Amino acid sequence: MQRGKVIAYASRQLKTHEANYPTHDLELAAVANVVADALSRKTEHSAIRVKSYSLVITPDFLNELKDAQKEGLKEENVGFERIFGQVKSLEENEFGVKIRFGRMWVTRNGDIRSRILDEAHKSRYSIHPGATKMYQDLRKDYWWPGMKFNVMQYVNKCLTCAQVKAEHQKPYGYVQPLEVPEWKWEHITMDFITKLPLTAKRHDVIWVIVDRLTKSAHFLPIRETYTSEKLSELFVKEIITRHGVPFSIVSDRDTRFVSRFWKRFHESMGTRLNISTAYHPQTDGQSERTIQTLEDMLRACIIDFGGSWDDHLPLVEFSYNNSYHASIGMPPYEALYGRRCRTPMCWGGVGQKEVGSKAAVLNLTEKLQLVKARMKAAQDRQKSYADKRRRPIEFEVGDQVLLKVSPWKGVIRFRKRGKLSPRFIGPFRIMARVGKVAYRLDLPDELNRIHPTFHVSHLRKYLANDVAYVPLNDIEVDEKLNYIEEPDDSKREMVNMGENRARNGVTDCPESRNEEKSQSMEHLDSSRYATKRLRILREDYYLLLLELKRSTDENTYTSIIKSPF
Repeated sequence: MQRGKVIAYASRQLKTHEANYPTHDLELAAVANVVADALSRKTEHSAIRVKSYSLVITPDFLNELKDAQKEGLKEENVGFERIFGQVKSLEENEFGVKIRFGRMWVTRNGDIRSRILDEAHKSRYSIHPGATKMYQDLRKDYWWPGMKFNVMQYVNKCLTCAQVKAEHQKPYGYVQPLEVPEWKWEHITMDFITKLPLTAKRHDVIWVIVDRLTKSAHFLPIRETYTSEKLSELFVKEIITRHGVPFSIVSDRDTRFVSRFWKRFHESMGTRLNISTAYHPQTDGQSERTIQTLEDMLRACIIDFGGSWDDHLPLVEFSYNNSYHASIGMPPYEALYGRRCRTPMCWGGVGQKEVGSKAAVLNLTEKLQLVKARMKAAQDRQKSYADKRRRPIEFEVGDQVLLKVSPWKGVIRFRKRGKLSPRFIGPFRIMARVGKVAYRLDLPDELNRIHPTFHVSHLRKYLANDVAYVPLNDIEVDEKLNYIEEPDDSKREMVNMGENRARNGVTDCPESRNEEKSQSMEHLDSSRYATKRLRILREDYYLLLLELKRSTDENTYTSIIKSPF
Protein backbone atom coordinates (compact mmCIF):
# COMPACT_ATOMS: atom_id res chain seq x y z
CA MET A 1 0.00 0.00 0.00
CA GLN A 2 1.17 3.51 -0.76
CA ARG A 3 -0.96 6.60 -0.06
CA GLY A 4 -3.95 4.34 0.53
CA LYS A 5 -3.62 2.56 -2.82
CA VAL A 6 -2.44 -0.94 -3.66
CA ILE A 7 0.76 -0.81 -5.72
CA ALA A 8 1.76 -4.51 -5.74
CA TYR A 9 0.37 -7.95 -4.97
CA ALA A 10 2.23 -10.97 -3.64
CA SER A 11 1.02 -14.54 -3.86
CA ARG A 12 2.23 -18.02 -3.05
CA GLN A 13 0.92 -21.55 -3.14
CA LEU A 14 -1.26 -22.58 -0.19
CA LYS A 15 0.22 -25.02 2.27
CA THR A 16 -1.52 -28.34 2.97
CA HIS A 17 -3.30 -27.21 6.12
CA GLU A 18 -4.17 -23.80 4.59
CA ALA A 19 -6.16 -25.48 1.81
CA ASN A 20 -8.80 -26.37 4.43
CA TYR A 21 -9.28 -22.75 5.57
CA PRO A 22 -12.59 -21.01 4.82
CA THR A 23 -12.53 -17.85 2.69
CA HIS A 24 -12.58 -15.33 5.52
CA ASP A 25 -9.65 -17.10 7.25
CA LEU A 26 -7.67 -16.96 4.04
CA GLU A 27 -8.34 -13.21 3.83
CA LEU A 28 -7.04 -12.79 7.36
CA ALA A 29 -3.92 -14.76 6.52
CA ALA A 30 -3.27 -12.46 3.57
CA VAL A 31 -2.45 -9.54 5.87
CA ALA A 32 -0.46 -11.54 8.42
CA ASN A 33 2.91 -10.43 7.03
CA VAL A 34 2.15 -6.88 5.97
CA VAL A 35 4.50 -5.34 8.54
CA ALA A 36 8.09 -6.42 7.96
CA ASP A 37 9.73 -8.05 10.94
CA ALA A 38 12.94 -9.92 11.62
CA LEU A 39 11.54 -13.13 10.17
CA SER A 40 9.99 -11.81 6.98
CA ARG A 41 12.32 -8.98 6.02
CA LYS A 42 14.28 -9.57 2.84
CA THR A 43 18.03 -9.51 3.41
CA GLU A 44 19.45 -9.42 -0.11
CA HIS A 45 20.84 -5.90 0.38
CA SER A 46 21.20 -5.69 4.15
CA ALA A 47 24.98 -5.51 3.95
CA ILE A 48 24.94 -2.27 1.97
CA ARG A 49 24.25 -0.26 5.11
CA VAL A 50 27.53 -1.33 6.75
CA LYS A 51 29.66 -1.46 3.65
CA SER A 52 31.16 1.98 4.24
CA TYR A 53 32.20 3.72 7.43
CA SER A 54 33.70 7.07 8.29
CA LEU A 55 36.32 8.03 10.83
CA VAL A 56 34.92 10.34 13.48
CA ILE A 57 37.44 13.13 14.05
CA THR A 58 37.18 14.64 17.51
CA PRO A 59 38.12 18.27 18.31
CA ASP A 60 41.07 17.03 20.38
CA PHE A 61 42.50 15.27 17.34
CA LEU A 62 42.06 18.37 15.18
CA ASN A 63 43.77 20.55 17.77
CA GLU A 64 46.70 18.14 18.03
CA LEU A 65 46.98 17.99 14.25
CA LYS A 66 46.90 21.79 13.89
CA ASP A 67 49.57 22.21 16.57
CA ALA A 68 51.75 19.61 14.88
CA GLN A 69 51.29 21.30 11.49
CA LYS A 70 52.31 24.67 12.92
CA GLU A 71 55.42 23.07 14.39
CA GLY A 72 56.22 21.34 11.11
CA LEU A 73 55.93 24.54 9.05
CA LYS A 74 58.68 26.23 11.00
CA GLU A 75 61.73 26.91 8.89
CA GLU A 76 63.99 24.64 10.92
CA ASN A 77 61.52 21.71 10.62
CA VAL A 78 60.69 21.88 6.91
CA GLY A 79 63.64 19.64 6.05
CA PHE A 80 62.63 17.11 8.68
CA GLU A 81 59.09 17.02 7.29
CA ARG A 82 60.40 16.70 3.68
CA ILE A 83 57.82 19.13 2.25
CA PHE A 84 60.11 21.59 0.47
CA GLY A 85 58.11 22.07 -2.74
CA GLN A 86 54.75 20.98 -1.37
CA VAL A 87 54.43 23.91 1.06
CA LYS A 88 52.99 26.10 -1.68
CA SER A 89 50.23 23.58 -2.43
CA LEU A 90 49.03 23.41 1.19
CA GLU A 91 45.65 25.02 1.82
CA GLU A 92 43.59 25.60 4.94
CA ASN A 93 40.06 24.23 5.29
CA GLU A 94 37.20 25.56 7.41
CA PHE A 95 38.60 23.87 10.54
CA GLY A 96 42.00 25.50 10.18
CA VAL A 97 43.72 22.24 9.14
CA LYS A 98 46.31 22.25 6.38
CA ILE A 99 45.22 20.10 3.46
CA ARG A 100 46.72 19.19 0.10
CA PHE A 101 44.38 18.25 -2.76
CA GLY A 102 41.56 17.72 -0.25
CA ARG A 103 43.59 15.47 2.07
CA MET A 104 44.85 16.38 5.53
CA TRP A 105 48.59 16.72 5.89
CA VAL A 106 49.93 14.51 8.71
CA THR A 107 53.23 15.71 10.10
CA ARG A 108 56.23 13.60 10.92
CA ASN A 109 56.70 15.04 14.40
CA GLY A 110 54.54 13.74 17.22
CA ASP A 111 52.69 10.44 17.33
CA ILE A 112 49.70 11.33 15.14
CA ARG A 113 51.05 9.44 12.14
CA SER A 114 51.63 6.24 14.13
CA ARG A 115 48.19 6.50 15.73
CA ILE A 116 46.55 6.79 12.32
CA LEU A 117 48.48 3.76 11.06
CA ASP A 118 47.49 1.74 14.14
CA GLU A 119 43.82 2.68 13.74
CA ALA A 120 43.81 1.82 10.04
CA HIS A 121 45.51 -1.54 10.57
CA LYS A 122 44.87 -2.99 14.03
CA SER A 123 41.40 -1.79 14.98
CA ARG A 124 38.26 -3.93 14.84
CA TYR A 125 37.08 -1.93 11.82
CA SER A 126 40.16 -2.69 9.72
CA ILE A 127 41.62 -6.03 10.98
CA HIS A 128 45.06 -6.10 9.39
CA PRO A 129 44.59 -5.25 5.71
CA GLY A 130 47.44 -5.60 3.25
CA ALA A 131 49.72 -2.73 2.29
CA THR A 132 47.84 -1.85 -0.90
CA LYS A 133 44.40 -1.90 0.72
CA MET A 134 45.57 0.08 3.70
CA TYR A 135 47.23 2.72 1.52
CA GLN A 136 44.18 3.13 -0.69
CA ASP A 137 41.95 3.56 2.38
CA LEU A 138 44.23 6.17 3.97
CA ARG A 139 45.02 8.22 0.89
CA LYS A 140 41.40 9.36 0.62
CA ASP A 141 41.72 11.40 3.82
CA TYR A 142 45.43 11.82 4.63
CA TRP A 143 48.68 12.73 2.92
CA TRP A 144 52.36 12.96 3.82
CA PRO A 145 55.58 12.53 1.80
CA GLY A 146 56.54 8.85 1.34
CA MET A 147 53.16 7.70 2.61
CA LYS A 148 53.01 4.55 0.44
CA PHE A 149 56.47 3.40 1.54
CA ASN A 150 55.64 4.03 5.21
CA VAL A 151 52.44 1.99 4.95
CA MET A 152 54.26 -0.89 3.27
CA GLN A 153 56.99 -0.79 5.91
CA TYR A 154 54.41 -0.74 8.70
CA VAL A 155 52.57 -3.80 7.34
CA ASN A 156 55.80 -5.73 6.81
CA LYS A 157 56.74 -5.20 10.46
CA CYS A 158 53.36 -6.27 11.85
CA LEU A 159 53.90 -9.45 13.88
CA THR A 160 50.26 -10.56 13.67
CA CYS A 161 50.31 -10.32 9.88
CA ALA A 162 53.54 -12.30 9.75
CA GLN A 163 51.99 -15.06 11.86
CA VAL A 164 48.63 -15.42 10.12
CA LYS A 165 48.98 -14.25 6.51
CA ALA A 166 49.39 -16.93 3.84
CA GLU A 167 52.35 -16.81 1.49
CA HIS A 168 51.58 -15.94 -2.13
CA GLN A 169 55.16 -15.52 -3.30
CA LYS A 170 57.55 -18.14 -4.59
CA PRO A 171 58.94 -20.41 -1.83
CA TYR A 172 62.47 -19.84 -0.59
CA GLY A 173 65.47 -21.96 -1.50
CA TYR A 174 66.84 -23.24 -4.80
CA VAL A 175 66.90 -26.99 -5.45
CA GLN A 176 70.10 -28.73 -4.32
CA PRO A 177 70.38 -32.06 -6.22
CA LEU A 178 72.22 -34.99 -4.68
CA GLU A 179 75.44 -36.11 -6.32
CA VAL A 180 75.22 -38.85 -8.96
CA PRO A 181 76.51 -42.13 -7.41
CA GLU A 182 79.50 -43.95 -8.88
CA TRP A 183 78.21 -47.51 -8.58
CA LYS A 184 75.01 -49.49 -8.14
CA TRP A 185 73.34 -49.82 -4.75
CA GLU A 186 76.04 -47.87 -2.93
CA HIS A 187 73.76 -44.89 -2.23
CA ILE A 188 70.10 -45.66 -1.56
CA THR A 189 66.93 -44.02 -0.26
CA MET A 190 64.11 -45.49 1.82
CA ASP A 191 60.65 -44.57 3.08
CA PHE A 192 57.41 -46.16 4.30
CA ILE A 193 53.89 -46.30 2.87
CA THR A 194 51.69 -46.45 5.96
CA LYS A 195 47.97 -46.69 6.75
CA LEU A 196 47.35 -49.42 4.16
CA PRO A 197 44.46 -51.91 4.56
CA LEU A 198 45.38 -54.77 6.88
CA THR A 199 45.79 -58.00 4.90
CA ALA A 200 45.33 -61.64 5.89
CA LYS A 201 49.09 -61.87 6.44
CA ARG A 202 48.83 -58.93 8.89
CA HIS A 203 50.72 -56.54 6.59
CA ASP A 204 49.76 -52.85 6.64
CA VAL A 205 52.99 -51.04 5.60
CA ILE A 206 55.31 -51.15 2.56
CA TRP A 207 59.02 -50.46 3.01
CA VAL A 208 60.26 -48.80 -0.20
CA ILE A 209 64.03 -48.97 -0.84
CA VAL A 210 65.41 -47.40 -4.05
CA ASP A 211 68.89 -47.28 -5.59
CA ARG A 212 69.83 -43.73 -6.53
CA LEU A 213 71.85 -44.75 -9.62
CA THR A 214 69.91 -47.51 -11.40
CA LYS A 215 66.50 -46.50 -9.93
CA SER A 216 65.82 -50.18 -9.18
CA ALA A 217 63.62 -50.66 -6.11
CA HIS A 218 62.51 -53.25 -3.58
CA PHE A 219 59.01 -53.16 -2.06
CA LEU A 220 58.93 -55.07 1.23
CA PRO A 221 55.58 -55.73 3.00
CA ILE A 222 55.92 -55.23 6.76
CA ARG A 223 53.81 -54.43 9.80
CA GLU A 224 53.36 -51.13 11.60
CA THR A 225 54.57 -52.78 14.81
CA TYR A 226 58.00 -53.72 13.42
CA THR A 227 60.80 -52.33 15.57
CA SER A 228 64.22 -51.13 14.45
CA GLU A 229 65.68 -54.53 15.38
CA LYS A 230 63.21 -56.33 13.12
CA LEU A 231 63.84 -53.86 10.28
CA SER A 232 67.60 -54.36 10.54
CA GLU A 233 67.17 -58.14 10.20
CA LEU A 234 64.97 -57.64 7.15
CA PHE A 235 67.46 -55.15 5.68
CA VAL A 236 70.29 -57.70 5.93
CA LYS A 237 68.14 -60.46 4.44
CA GLU A 238 66.66 -58.53 1.50
CA ILE A 239 69.22 -55.80 0.65
CA ILE A 240 72.71 -56.57 1.95
CA THR A 241 72.66 -60.22 0.80
CA ARG A 242 71.75 -59.07 -2.74
CA HIS A 243 73.58 -55.78 -3.22
CA GLY A 244 76.09 -55.45 -0.40
CA VAL A 245 76.45 -52.78 2.29
CA PRO A 246 75.60 -49.26 1.04
CA PHE A 247 77.77 -46.23 1.65
CA SER A 248 74.88 -43.87 2.50
CA ILE A 249 71.13 -43.95 3.14
CA VAL A 250 68.78 -40.98 2.63
CA SER A 251 65.55 -41.13 4.66
CA ASP A 252 63.05 -38.98 6.50
CA ARG A 253 62.82 -38.53 10.26
CA ASP A 254 60.69 -41.59 10.99
CA THR A 255 61.09 -42.75 14.58
CA ARG A 256 62.56 -46.07 13.43
CA PHE A 257 65.15 -44.31 11.26
CA VAL A 258 66.32 -41.99 14.03
CA SER A 259 66.34 -44.59 16.80
CA ARG A 260 69.55 -45.29 18.67
CA PHE A 261 69.65 -48.95 17.58
CA TRP A 262 69.25 -48.09 13.88
CA LYS A 263 72.06 -45.54 14.07
CA ARG A 264 74.42 -47.91 15.87
CA PHE A 265 73.60 -50.75 13.49
CA HIS A 266 74.56 -48.75 10.40
CA GLU A 267 77.52 -47.19 12.17
CA SER A 268 78.89 -50.69 12.73
CA MET A 269 78.27 -51.49 9.04
CA GLY A 270 80.08 -48.35 7.90
CA THR A 271 76.96 -46.73 6.41
CA ARG A 272 76.33 -42.98 6.70
CA LEU A 273 72.75 -41.95 7.52
CA ASN A 274 71.57 -38.76 5.81
CA ILE A 275 68.37 -37.77 7.62
CA SER A 276 66.19 -35.09 6.04
CA THR A 277 65.45 -31.80 7.76
CA ALA A 278 62.28 -31.48 9.80
CA TYR A 279 59.09 -31.47 7.76
CA HIS A 280 60.80 -31.44 4.37
CA PRO A 281 60.00 -34.63 2.38
CA GLN A 282 61.45 -33.04 -0.77
CA THR A 283 64.86 -34.08 0.55
CA ASP A 284 64.01 -37.64 -0.51
CA GLY A 285 62.03 -36.77 -3.60
CA GLN A 286 63.07 -40.00 -5.33
CA SER A 287 61.31 -42.18 -2.75
CA GLU A 288 58.26 -39.92 -2.74
CA ARG A 289 57.94 -40.18 -6.53
CA THR A 290 58.45 -43.95 -6.44
CA ILE A 291 55.76 -44.25 -3.76
CA GLN A 292 53.33 -42.31 -5.94
CA THR A 293 53.92 -44.70 -8.86
CA LEU A 294 53.66 -47.74 -6.58
CA GLU A 295 50.35 -46.60 -5.13
CA ASP A 296 48.93 -46.07 -8.62
CA MET A 297 50.01 -49.58 -9.67
CA LEU A 298 48.48 -51.15 -6.55
CA ARG A 299 45.19 -49.32 -7.12
CA ALA A 300 45.09 -50.65 -10.68
CA CYS A 301 45.77 -54.22 -9.47
CA ILE A 302 42.99 -54.07 -6.89
CA ILE A 303 40.51 -52.80 -9.51
CA ASP A 304 41.49 -55.29 -12.23
CA PHE A 305 42.42 -58.42 -10.27
CA GLY A 306 41.04 -57.96 -6.73
CA GLY A 307 42.50 -59.65 -3.68
CA SER A 308 44.94 -58.28 -1.12
CA TRP A 309 47.57 -55.77 -2.11
CA ASP A 310 50.45 -57.82 -0.69
CA ASP A 311 49.60 -60.68 -3.07
CA HIS A 312 50.27 -58.38 -6.05
CA LEU A 313 53.37 -56.71 -4.58
CA PRO A 314 56.06 -59.11 -6.00
CA LEU A 315 54.87 -58.71 -9.60
CA VAL A 316 54.35 -54.98 -9.07
CA GLU A 317 58.01 -54.73 -8.08
CA PHE A 318 59.02 -56.72 -11.19
CA SER A 319 56.87 -54.55 -13.46
CA TYR A 320 58.28 -51.35 -11.99
CA ASN A 321 61.91 -52.44 -12.37
CA ASN A 322 61.38 -53.81 -15.88
CA SER A 323 59.64 -50.67 -17.23
CA TYR A 324 61.23 -47.66 -18.90
CA HIS A 325 62.49 -44.93 -16.54
CA ALA A 326 62.73 -41.43 -18.00
CA SER A 327 65.64 -40.19 -15.85
CA ILE A 328 68.05 -42.94 -16.94
CA GLY A 329 66.52 -43.59 -20.37
CA MET A 330 66.13 -47.36 -19.83
CA PRO A 331 64.45 -49.82 -17.44
CA PRO A 332 66.11 -50.13 -14.00
CA TYR A 333 66.79 -53.83 -14.62
CA GLU A 334 68.71 -52.97 -17.78
CA ALA A 335 70.86 -50.49 -15.85
CA LEU A 336 71.36 -53.06 -13.09
CA TYR A 337 71.94 -56.27 -15.09
CA GLY A 338 72.85 -54.97 -18.54
CA ARG A 339 69.58 -56.03 -20.18
CA ARG A 340 65.86 -56.23 -19.56
CA CYS A 341 64.40 -59.28 -17.88
CA ARG A 342 62.37 -61.67 -19.99
CA THR A 343 58.57 -61.55 -19.70
CA PRO A 344 55.81 -63.72 -21.24
CA MET A 345 55.33 -60.98 -23.83
CA CYS A 346 58.89 -61.49 -25.21
CA TRP A 347 58.12 -64.45 -27.50
CA GLY A 348 61.40 -64.13 -29.37
CA GLY A 349 63.52 -63.88 -26.24
CA VAL A 350 65.45 -60.92 -24.94
CA GLY A 351 68.73 -62.16 -26.39
CA GLN A 352 71.20 -65.02 -26.36
CA LYS A 353 74.41 -63.06 -25.77
CA GLU A 354 77.29 -64.68 -23.96
CA VAL A 355 77.24 -63.21 -20.50
CA GLY A 356 80.92 -63.75 -19.82
CA SER A 357 82.18 -62.28 -23.07
CA LYS A 358 84.39 -59.20 -23.18
CA ALA A 359 81.85 -57.38 -25.33
CA ALA A 360 79.14 -57.90 -22.71
CA VAL A 361 81.34 -56.42 -19.98
CA LEU A 362 82.22 -53.41 -22.12
CA ASN A 363 78.56 -52.96 -23.00
CA LEU A 364 77.62 -52.97 -19.30
CA THR A 365 80.32 -50.38 -18.53
CA GLU A 366 79.16 -48.16 -21.38
CA LYS A 367 75.58 -48.40 -20.16
CA LEU A 368 76.66 -47.38 -16.68
CA GLN A 369 78.39 -44.28 -18.05
CA LEU A 370 75.31 -43.54 -20.14
CA VAL A 371 73.10 -43.83 -17.06
CA LYS A 372 75.27 -41.33 -15.17
CA ALA A 373 75.22 -38.85 -18.05
CA ARG A 374 71.45 -39.12 -18.43
CA MET A 375 70.93 -38.75 -14.69
CA LYS A 376 73.07 -35.62 -14.61
CA ALA A 377 71.16 -34.15 -17.55
CA ALA A 378 67.83 -35.01 -15.87
CA GLN A 379 68.94 -33.37 -12.62
CA ASP A 380 70.01 -30.19 -14.41
CA ARG A 381 66.75 -30.07 -16.32
CA GLN A 382 64.61 -30.64 -13.22
CA LYS A 383 66.61 -28.06 -11.25
CA SER A 384 66.16 -25.42 -13.96
CA TYR A 385 62.40 -26.01 -14.00
CA ALA A 386 62.06 -25.97 -10.21
CA ASP A 387 64.25 -22.89 -9.67
CA LYS A 388 61.93 -20.86 -11.90
CA ARG A 389 59.27 -21.28 -9.19
CA ARG A 390 61.60 -20.50 -6.29
CA ARG A 391 63.55 -17.53 -4.99
CA PRO A 392 66.83 -17.38 -3.06
CA ILE A 393 67.27 -16.04 0.46
CA GLU A 394 70.06 -16.22 3.01
CA PHE A 395 70.00 -15.65 6.76
CA GLU A 396 72.88 -14.85 9.07
CA VAL A 397 73.68 -16.52 12.37
CA GLY A 398 71.88 -14.53 15.07
CA ASP A 399 68.97 -13.43 12.86
CA GLN A 400 65.43 -13.74 14.19
CA VAL A 401 63.00 -15.80 12.08
CA LEU A 402 59.45 -17.12 12.32
CA LEU A 403 58.80 -20.85 11.91
CA LYS A 404 56.00 -22.29 9.80
CA VAL A 405 54.00 -24.97 11.63
CA SER A 406 51.68 -27.63 10.23
CA PRO A 407 52.05 -26.84 6.55
CA TRP A 408 50.08 -29.90 5.45
CA LYS A 409 46.36 -29.80 4.81
CA GLY A 410 44.12 -31.56 7.27
CA VAL A 411 46.57 -31.70 10.17
CA ILE A 412 46.37 -28.18 11.61
CA ARG A 413 45.56 -28.30 15.31
CA PHE A 414 45.67 -25.48 17.88
CA ARG A 415 43.55 -26.55 20.82
CA LYS A 416 40.05 -25.10 20.33
CA ARG A 417 41.04 -22.77 17.48
CA GLY A 418 41.21 -25.43 14.78
CA LYS A 419 41.66 -23.86 11.36
CA LEU A 420 42.08 -20.41 12.92
CA SER A 421 45.48 -21.28 14.37
CA PRO A 422 48.50 -19.14 13.38
CA ARG A 423 50.60 -20.22 10.42
CA PHE A 424 53.89 -19.12 12.00
CA ILE A 425 55.26 -19.08 15.54
CA GLY A 426 58.33 -17.39 16.93
CA PRO A 427 60.56 -15.51 16.67
CA PHE A 428 63.52 -17.87 17.11
CA ARG A 429 67.22 -17.13 16.79
CA ILE A 430 69.34 -18.86 14.12
CA MET A 431 72.15 -20.83 15.77
CA ALA A 432 73.99 -22.21 12.73
CA ARG A 433 73.73 -22.74 9.00
CA VAL A 434 73.52 -26.37 7.82
CA GLY A 435 74.43 -26.71 4.16
CA LYS A 436 73.18 -24.16 1.66
CA VAL A 437 69.43 -24.10 2.38
CA ALA A 438 68.97 -25.30 5.99
CA TYR A 439 69.34 -23.59 9.37
CA ARG A 440 69.43 -24.72 13.00
CA LEU A 441 67.18 -22.73 15.34
CA ASP A 442 67.33 -22.08 19.06
CA LEU A 443 64.00 -23.62 20.05
CA PRO A 444 62.56 -23.18 23.57
CA ASP A 445 62.03 -26.04 25.99
CA GLU A 446 58.36 -26.29 24.99
CA LEU A 447 59.47 -27.50 21.54
CA ASN A 448 62.36 -29.72 22.61
CA ARG A 449 60.77 -32.74 20.91
CA ILE A 450 61.14 -31.09 17.50
CA HIS A 451 64.38 -31.43 15.55
CA PRO A 452 65.83 -27.89 15.40
CA THR A 453 67.10 -27.99 11.76
CA PHE A 454 64.68 -26.65 9.13
CA HIS A 455 64.69 -25.99 5.41
CA VAL A 456 64.67 -22.32 4.46
CA SER A 457 61.18 -22.68 2.92
CA HIS A 458 59.75 -23.08 6.45
CA LEU A 459 61.25 -19.83 7.71
CA ARG A 460 60.06 -16.23 7.43
CA LYS A 461 62.20 -13.22 8.25
CA TYR A 462 61.18 -11.45 11.46
CA LEU A 463 60.86 -7.69 10.88
CA ALA A 464 58.75 -6.48 13.81
CA ASN A 465 60.31 -3.88 16.08
CA ASP A 466 58.51 -4.72 19.29
CA VAL A 467 59.63 -7.62 21.45
CA ALA A 468 57.09 -10.36 20.83
CA TYR A 469 56.54 -13.63 22.64
CA VAL A 470 54.30 -16.41 21.38
CA PRO A 471 52.49 -18.13 24.29
CA LEU A 472 53.93 -21.59 23.69
CA ASN A 473 52.14 -22.93 26.77
CA ASP A 474 48.96 -22.88 24.69
CA ILE A 475 50.66 -24.71 21.84
CA GLU A 476 51.12 -28.47 21.76
CA VAL A 477 52.91 -30.03 18.79
CA ASP A 478 53.94 -33.60 18.10
CA GLU A 479 57.22 -34.91 16.68
CA LYS A 480 56.10 -34.01 13.12
CA LEU A 481 55.40 -30.39 14.06
CA ASN A 482 51.60 -30.85 13.98
CA TYR A 483 49.29 -29.16 16.44
CA ILE A 484 47.61 -31.46 18.95
CA GLU A 485 43.92 -30.85 19.44
CA GLU A 486 42.22 -31.35 22.76
CA PRO A 487 39.19 -33.68 22.61
CA ASP A 488 35.85 -32.42 23.80
CA ASP A 489 34.22 -33.54 27.04
CA SER A 490 32.20 -36.33 25.40
CA LYS A 491 35.34 -37.97 23.99
CA ARG A 492 37.10 -37.59 27.34
CA GLU A 493 34.16 -39.33 29.05
CA MET A 494 34.40 -42.18 26.52
CA VAL A 495 38.07 -42.68 27.39
CA ASN A 496 37.28 -42.70 31.12
CA MET A 497 34.46 -45.21 30.61
CA GLY A 498 36.79 -47.50 28.68
CA GLU A 499 39.45 -47.30 31.37
CA ASN A 500 36.95 -48.01 34.17
CA ARG A 501 35.52 -50.94 32.22
CA ALA A 502 38.96 -52.50 31.77
CA ARG A 503 39.88 -51.81 35.40
CA ASN A 504 36.76 -53.61 36.68
CA GLY A 505 37.46 -56.68 34.51
CA VAL A 506 34.23 -56.58 32.51
CA THR A 507 34.14 -59.28 29.80
CA ASP A 508 32.09 -59.32 26.61
CA CYS A 509 29.52 -61.91 25.72
CA PRO A 510 29.52 -63.30 22.12
CA GLU A 511 26.30 -61.47 21.23
CA SER A 512 27.79 -58.05 22.02
CA ARG A 513 31.18 -58.44 20.33
CA ASN A 514 30.11 -56.84 17.05
CA GLU A 515 28.57 -53.89 18.86
CA GLU A 516 31.64 -53.45 21.05
CA LYS A 517 33.89 -53.65 17.98
CA SER A 518 32.07 -50.74 16.34
CA GLN A 519 32.20 -48.75 19.55
CA SER A 520 35.93 -49.39 19.90
CA MET A 521 36.51 -47.87 16.47
CA GLU A 522 34.69 -44.74 17.63
CA HIS A 523 36.86 -44.54 20.74
CA LEU A 524 40.11 -45.22 18.87
CA ASP A 525 41.02 -41.56 18.33
CA SER A 526 40.29 -40.68 21.94
CA SER A 527 42.35 -43.61 23.21
CA ARG A 528 45.28 -42.58 21.07
CA TYR A 529 45.00 -39.07 22.43
CA ALA A 530 44.91 -40.35 26.01
CA THR A 531 48.04 -42.45 25.38
CA LYS A 532 49.87 -39.49 23.89
CA ARG A 533 48.85 -37.23 26.77
CA LEU A 534 50.05 -39.85 29.25
CA ARG A 535 53.44 -39.95 27.54
CA ILE A 536 53.70 -36.15 27.71
CA LEU A 537 52.74 -36.14 31.39
CA ARG A 538 55.34 -38.81 32.09
CA GLU A 539 58.05 -36.74 30.44
CA ASP A 540 57.01 -33.65 32.43
CA TYR A 541 56.99 -35.71 35.63
CA TYR A 542 60.57 -36.86 35.20
CA LEU A 543 61.70 -33.34 34.39
CA LEU A 544 60.14 -32.18 37.65
CA LEU A 545 61.97 -34.95 39.50
CA LEU A 546 65.27 -33.72 38.13
CA GLU A 547 64.53 -30.20 39.35
CA LEU A 548 63.44 -31.57 42.72
CA LYS A 549 66.63 -33.58 43.10
CA ARG A 550 68.73 -30.47 42.57
CA SER A 551 66.80 -28.39 45.12
CA THR A 552 66.22 -30.92 47.98
CA ASP A 553 68.30 -33.27 50.08
CA GLU A 554 68.63 -37.01 49.41
CA ASN A 555 66.21 -38.18 52.14
CA THR A 556 63.40 -35.89 51.06
CA TYR A 557 63.93 -36.85 47.45
CA THR A 558 63.74 -40.62 48.06
CA SER A 559 60.57 -40.25 50.13
CA ILE A 560 58.57 -38.72 47.27
CA ILE A 561 60.18 -40.36 44.24
CA LYS A 562 57.49 -43.04 43.93
CA SER A 563 56.12 -42.58 40.37
CA PRO A 564 52.37 -42.57 39.64
CA PHE A 565 53.12 -43.97 36.17
